[in-house]
Amino acid sequence: MNAAPNPSFDLAVTNLLANCAGLRRGDSLLIVAESAEFGYYDGITAQRVAAVAKARGIHTRLVMVPFQEAIRGINSHEATLMAKATCTIFFARLGDQMRFRELPRGARAVVCYTLDMEAFCSTYGTAHYAAFVALKHLIDDRISAAQTLRVTCPLGTDFTGPGGPQAKRPDVTVKRFPMSVFAPVPAAGFSGRAALAGFLMGTGSRYYTPYACVFQGPVFAVFKGGRLQQFEGRPADVARANAHLRDIAARFDLDAGAVHSWHAGIHPGCAHTTSVHSDYLRWSGAAFGNPRILHFHTCGVEAPGEISWNIIDPTIWIDGVAVWEDGRLYPDRLPGGAEILARYPSAAASFAAPARDIGVDLGPLLAAYA
Repeated sequence: MNAAPNPSFDLAVTNLLANCAGLRRGDSLLIVAESAEFGYYDGITAQRVAAVAKARGIHTRLVMVPFQEAIRGINSHEATLMAKATCTIFFARLGDQMRFRELPRGARAVVCYTLDMEAFCSTYGTAHYAAFVALKHLIDDRISAAQTLRVTCPLGTDFTGPGGPQAKRPDVTVKRFPMSVFAPVPAAGFSGRAALAGFLMGTGSRYYTPYACVFQGPVFAVFKGGRLQQFEGRPADVARANAHLRDIAARFDLDAGAVHSWHAGIHPGCAHTTSVHSDYLRWSGAAFGNPRILHFHTCGVEAPGEISWNIIDPTIWIDGVAVWEDGRLYPDRLPGGAEILARYPSAAASFAAPARDIGVDLGPLLAAYA
């Protein structure tokens, strides 16, 4: 198998193996991959990454795993393999399902959110990983130091709450590649309304049917102090939203009214070229890293909940500064942001020409919410 089909692939592999996973010649790598037959990952990218890793002197083992809608943890065989490897890279939803859980002792892992070769070889996969880690930490620190955060959007979202020490909290146990979101902001101090992007859907923690609940008109989620108060919209849509919420909460014995946390995308290279309505599962797992999307974790008191609220083209004000504006992130509006872009030209180039295709057509939504 040819290990390097194009220069962008070479850049992306180096970005994943070296810049993110920290692997060197002589290290051991376990790749856990999901077959293309499950319709999520393409199956090819994992194989080609494994071939390149072997060619670079990294002891590599590729293990195929089935997709499971619900998991309790890594099985004993996989746990043993993970503990023995220098690093495990997941090209499988299993990695996403494990991101808030304890890993086997001694294991470290990465989950890859580029689901196919097109995404892997795009600026999403090739822009230097360290740039977005630095940007994430910068945003986390700025939010933690903030007095007030406010979020608005063109559809009518408007909610506010405090930054402060509450925003400093442990993040996921599995590294994300690419690094694409800042740490979730606890919603306990936030109140307002969120204009939903035409649907409710899952968070990637568990998979269930139906995975999405689609609305015919505008729907707002009204919340106060981190608790859902009500949905507002057409009666049929409100009834549909409430029924979906009750159903998912009952299935998994969750607190239906809990609004746990929220965060937004930070990677302008993240694109999703097909409509959200063509595949809700793939959209929920691939599009969230774009700065045009902010999502809440709801329905459950533990991250990430089971239902996400998606907000399109947010403006995020941090102590009065619009760091995101209409879905575009401006790192240079943060102290230290311009220095990160100067240090990593590949990241700066992605911000200069951000991907705008996220699989959601804002036009009909604007007309519906008018």
